Amino acid sequence: MSRTKIHTIYKTADGQRVPSVTTILGELAKPSLIHWAWNLGTKGIDYRTFRDDLASIGTLAHGMILAHLKNEKLETRDYTASQIDLAENCFLKYLEWEKQHQVEPLRVEEPLVSESLRFGGTPDFYGKIDGLITVMDFKTGKAIYDEYWYQLAGYGRLVSENMPGSLKIDNYRTLNIGRDETEQFTEKQKTDLSTELEIFIAALTIYQLKRGQKTA
Repeated sequence: MSRTKIHTIYKTADGQRVPSVTTILGELAKPSLIHWAWNLGTKGIDYRTFRDDLASIGTLAHGMILAHLKNEKLETRDYTASQIDLAENCFLKYLEWEKQHQVEPLRVEEPLVSESLRFGGTPDFYGKIDGLITVMDFKTGKAIYDEYWYQLAGYGRLVSENMPGSLKIDNYRTLNIGRDETEQFTEKQKTDLSTELEIFIAALTIYQLKRGQKTA
């Protein structure tokens, strides 16, 4: 697995390329990131180098969890020993969490497209957790931010639209898995993301209007 992430291209049935959930949410301001970059600068740390290293650790940890859920082997040769060590710490934290729950994956990392709203995305996990139909996302970082729920709302819409006859989504879950001792393992759940979905659709509308793609 290369540390350079290959971005999935999403297309509707008529062949039109559509934006991803994460691209759409790029329309929303992220003031916490501005402060984070400023704080690193005051310490003489280049935020770009620091960000890229953290991203590599997060990508690898994310990949380890998904490979485990799909019963696949993950290649790690493109990562440093330090990055692998920290990513494995994340993975072990996830396994400890998994032991406490009944986890039954139905779809793992499957690209989906909404034909009605014309966007795409790849939910990390759709399946049953402790008997509840759940859409779940895995994060690595310091906290769970509002944007994560907007992202899950978009994924929930994709799942609902692409799984005809499936049960209603009972639960939305975010696992934030710390990369080192300064970042905690945090789990949050919500049963309803209707407001968050409205915010996501508003961001999608902004994205489309900017590019002249919005139709009545």
